[in-house]
Amino acid sequence: MSGGASPIGLYLHVPFCDGKCPYCDFYSMRAGGMKLRQYMDALLRRIRSFQGRGIALDTVYFGGGTPSLLGDKRLARLLGAVRESFALAPGAEITVEVNPTREPGRLYQGLREAGVNRISLGLQSAQDGELRLLGRRHTAAQAARAVEAARQAGFSNISLDLMLATPGQTEDSLRRSIQFCGELGVEHVSAYLLKIEPGTEFHQRQASLSLPGEDETAARYLLACQELEAAGYAQYEISNFARPGFPSRHNLKYWRCEEYLGLGPSAHSFFEGRRFYYPRSLTQFLLEEPPVQDGEGGGFEEFAMLALRLTEGLREDRCQARFGHPIPAAMRARAEPLARAGYCALSPEGIRLTRQGFLVSNSVISRLIL
Repeated sequence: MSGGASPIGLYLHVPFCDGKCPYCDFYSMRAGGMKLRQYMDALLRRIRSFQGRGIALDTVYFGGGTPSLLGDKRLARLLGAVRESFALAPGAEITVEVNPTREPGRLYQGLREAGVNRISLGLQSAQDGELRLLGRRHTAAQAARAVEAARQAGFSNISLDLMLATPGQTEDSLRRSIQFCGELGVEHVSAYLLKIEPGTEFHQRQASLSLPGEDETAARYLLACQELEAAGYAQYEISNFARPGFPSRHNLKYWRCEEYLGLGPSAHSFFEGRRFYYPRSLTQFLLEEPPVQDGEGGGFEEFAMLALRLTEGLREDRCQARFGHPIPAAMRARAEPLARAGYCALSPEGIRLTRQGFLVSNSVISRLIL
């Protein structure tokens, strides 16, 4: 990619946590001093391997795991290497995920001084009983203090994660968690339905969990959408809501099928027309084994599948600009019965899923994209 190409996103995976939450399927482990040092060295080498290639960035995202476990000084060092190795655009969105487990100290001040301008906090619930059932190691009060500390450090773009249809959650408790987010004045909320993933602790004891049924789960999702909208958060993706001007620019790259690099174990990339990923192995990453090639990316079907996750949907103008043709007539024809059933909406501008369609998005999208 030449320096004249559109800026891409950079994702840096930090595979360390204080402990494993029982629902979590992300690649992570407990941090140790030696592991941290080895990982820092390996990640710095990967970042610097792109030096001199003229690659421009307009988003950087530290995900995990819990990236904040590295501390503000290590994260500042990584950002310094990013600035040396890439052309970082003015006003680039730079996000760090944080869990509010510990008292913040000067973490947020240090991150702000390093150039981080967006914080994503793993709240999950504002009800302490629900947090305990989820295996979280923080309280709602700690989360509120974390938001306050981030504000005092100068952050004006803060996102909170919420989980829906979790053990012990009720309609009333969900309303109170959303009210908590609104009262804190955060700019963005990600609200995800709990998914029981194979290999997790929740999967092993699924029979003993008090989980809502399918209809109740759907009701939780629709309630969350309504309550977040009433609190001033516009839905822009199946699980993401933002105040005006504050959608996640980095995550929009994924859903708009734009290019990004992912570095770290389990990180995926779409770069120079190809997809590749690093295996879920810290050892292999430390040994600097190359990523696994995963074929070409960016074709129309992939583009359409990702676009349909957005509330704007699959748009005629974006199809025309990228592929030189409109939405295929056959796809519009397949959308007509789905629109009559209330799962999507058809217009001259394109095809978009309704909230009822979002609830069964995999099925709807697979019927649209044969």
